[in-house]
Amino acid sequence: MLDIQYIRDNPEAVAEKSKQKGYEVDIPQLLGFDEERRALLTEVESLRQKRNELSSQMKGGKPSEEQIVQGRELREKLNDQEHKLDAIEEEFLVLLLKVPNMPVDDVPVGATEEENVISKTVGEPTKFNFEPKNHAEIAEAKGWLDKERAGKVTGSRFAYIKGDLVKLQFAIIQFVMDKLSDQAFIDEIIKDNNLQVSNKPFLPVLPPFLIRTDLYSAMDRLEPRDDRYKIQDEELWLQGSAEHVLGSMHANEVFAEEDLPVRYIGYATSFRREAGTYGKDMEGIFRMHQFDKLEMESLGLAEAGLQEHLFMIAIQEKIMQLLDIPYQVLTKCTADIGKPNARGIDLEAWLPGQNKYRETHTADYMTDYQARRLQTRVRRAGQEVESFPVSKVQLIHTNDATALPLSRGPIAIIENYQTAEGNVRIPDVLQPYMGGRTEI
Repeated sequence: MLDIQYIRDNPEAVAEKSKQKGYEVDIPQLLGFDEERRALLTEVESLRQKRNELSSQMKGGKPSEEQIVQGRELREKLNDQEHKLDAIEEEFLVLLLKVPNMPVDDVPVGATEEENVISKTVGEPTKFNFEPKNHAEIAEAKGWLDKERAGKVTGSRFAYIKGDLVKLQFAIIQFVMDKLSDQAFIDEIIKDNNLQVSNKPFLPVLPPFLIRTDLYSAMDRLEPRDDRYKIQDEELWLQGSAEHVLGSMHANEVFAEEDLPVRYIGYATSFRREAGTYGKDMEGIFRMHQFDKLEMESLGLAEAGLQEHLFMIAIQEKIMQLLDIPYQVLTKCTADIGKPNARGIDLEAWLPGQNKYRETHTADYMTDYQARRLQTRVRRAGQEVESFPVSKVQLIHTNDATALPLSRGPIAIIENYQTAEGNVRIPDVLQPYMGGRTEI
């Protein structure tokens, strides 16, 4: 959630930027509850102090009738004011949670995703001397994809992945894990992009697939709930992406400054209802209820947050370049970056089977918006005063980004590397992970 002090200091800007993101928030009403809340809190603290002072006076002897009456009056008044404070706090929090994160200055202002800006195009659309097929046609002909039997077992929008497509997926997983945990690769990314970030590699993680309601909400990724799967009679949900369970794993913890950044590369099976999908998105494995992803998550210092965001985007681009897949980079506009995001970037791969670029990656920078509710903090070292070390506890900044989706990544490979015979060539960098095979 957004810092209430920032809202107090910038009410007009918060209202305007919220509107730019598509959120109508009543800032005057929020600040009215805030003022009432602070006044009640002051009164409650004053009453508690008076009660404590009276208790001290009554120690060691029998209380007087006047003290008993005074104690009863204080208790009743304190209880009344605490109930009022609880009610105001609840109303205040409801309004505060409706306020989205503020976009950084370079985010384009736009009302729909049509106003996203193409900031870079890398590679030319793949050319063929034959009519290219989409991934579903190739995969079904090869026996790699069986949605009919999956529909029988689980319903629509699920699939059995089989044979060489499974081997390709695990080759991608190992390739990406190796790269992101390799010091030389991290150093290369930083140098080539002139970034001012730590060169700490990513730690591979296999996270749980379930997340509690309170932490999902604290990540501000639970809504819209209609797009999520809940476990009946439990406050547990199937996560919709690995960063939901990676970003929340350090809730209520305080890092030492020297331990940051913490970088994870997580592999998880994720679940989304994906309501309202139609057309080409229904073919093959492009948009499923169940899908696998490799996701990066970073928890770091505030001053390094934006550079960390650019670092993750540079990793995404390098992996696409190593796979030799044409792509474009989109800077997402205010209406499309998402409620907790301060900045958002998409990578879109060229898909010959659809004759267009389609989203494969996202990179999200959240500043301290998630950390505030999660209470994930860092103790900053300070200067010594009279031989006592001074430190300050601050909120961390969070970033997440797709390393490679294990549905759309293989789709891009199948469609860009297809042959006239209906086979698929293996990208050079993946061949060592496929036993040296050059084609499937």
